[in-house]
Amino acid sequence: MARGSNEHRMVFDIRGKRRHVVKVVYAILALLMGASLFLVVGPVNIAGLFGTSNSVSAATGQFEEQAEHIEHKLVKEPGGADLLLALTKARINAGNSSVAKNSEGGIEYTVESKQQLEKASEAWSEYLKATKEPSVAGAEVASQALFTLAQLSRTTTESEANIQAATGAQKIVAEGRPSLNSLSTLSFYSLYTFDYKAAQKALKEASTKTNSKFERENLENQFEEISKRAHEFQKQVTEANKAAKAGAKQGAGSGSLENPLGGLGGGTSLSE
Repeated sequence: MARGSNEHRMVFDIRGKRRHVVKVVYAILALLMGASLFLVVGPVNIAGLFGTSNSVSAATGQFEEQAEHIEHKLVKEPGGADLLLALTKARINAGNSSVAKNSEGGIEYTVESKQQLEKASEAWSEYLKATKEPSVAGAEVASQALFTLAQLSRTTTESEANIQAATGAQKIVAEGRPSLNSLSTLSFYSLYTFDYKAAQKALKEASTKTNSKFERENLENQFEEISKRAHEFQKQVTEANKAAKAGAKQGAGSGSLENPLGGLGGGTSLSE
């Protein structure tokens, strides 16, 4: 759906209490994306990482050609781990380079961006099947891309699958390169998958990487806030899923919820 359209396609009614599910998700994502990054490196101007539309278009074409070249090699060497990892990175680069700037100076992911990230997700899945020792650097790139894809997904089902994949990739990063950033990100991602035990474990490990009492308390406060919102979000999702199933039985729709993560500010909206 193009941004700015007045058409809203939903298979269930979100009026009343259910409308709060959108607000809850937005709040969680703002914390998830910003908390660990801000804690370690401070705010980042994402829009400033991209140049003019001409340079972006040229870069996108270059990465797409690179991806197609790798795919030709995979025909001769199916299941090649190194090639699949290279393909994953090329598709992610193509997706990130095909973003568009909006009138406010922020970035919007285009339909092409989403398609490239979906192809990257497929390549990453094949890569994990082909290797016994996943690349930590590759997992770090994949984790970020998969989390972005979760926000761009059209349905809740797709979003949940992508956030699970993002968490799995982040776990590889945290285990291979344990740090305050990698472990806190894993903790926050795990909360969003509702695996609270794993989130607590990652939090404890992240706490050992803090350099001061203030930093440790700040991390714990962020975790508590996200955990509170995650539990509330889980409750709302459960209610929404029940409503969708009831609607599907009555022939009101397919039972697949529209993803409330789409259109989130900060560079994660989808434009045509």
